[in-house]
Amino acid sequence: MAEDFVLSAEVREVSGKGASRRLRREQGLVPGIIYGGDKEPTQITLAHKDLIKQLENEAFYSHIVTLNIGSGSESVILKDLQRHPAKPIILHADFLRVSADQKLHTKVPLHFINEASSVGVKTQGGVVTHNITELDITCLPKDLPEFIEVDVAALEVGQSLHISEITLPEGVSSVDLAHDHDLAIATISKTRGASSSDEDGEAAATEE
Repeated sequence: MAEDFVLSAEVREVSGKGASRRLRREQGLVPGIIYGGDKEPTQITLAHKDLIKQLENEAFYSHIVTLNIGSGSESVILKDLQRHPAKPIILHADFLRVSADQKLHTKVPLHFINEASSVGVKTQGGVVTHNITELDITCLPKDLPEFIEVDVAALEVGQSLHISEITLPEGVSSVDLAHDHDLAIATISKTRGASSSDEDGEAAATEE
């Protein structure tokens, strides 16, 4: 893993919507919860500015995060964020505890490469559509990838690339494939302009 993500948190003694609003408004804190493992859920608060800064890095969403709480720490992954519908404010954060010897279930982003140089785009005038942009996976914490690379270089117009056709990192399994759901990840289709040009060409050839 390329980076270490560390956040400081404090145990939250108060709960409820009113208390959470006061924390956000008066103290600049985000209420959150840590759950999972063999421990009881822990209510926490984090500095909003620190969390926002970490969220600017895509890897934070699919990376083991160390939460320092008092004299101890927890290894977690971010499971859910509640955002304000109109303002750049985080309302609540959920974190899941992870254990080195237990597989975790999470989502990781897909990074698409070679789109402009793919057969369907470069030579056939097509356009790439991303059917899904993140993959549901299971793996041990040590094997958790920051992203999964999807190479569409060989994809032609009218073709789709499925989960079973990409190479997953060692130790990583697709949840969808485990349930026999071989979803299409990307598709190349003709643009309207390309279709129109082809039809014009066919018409001209017929007239000749």
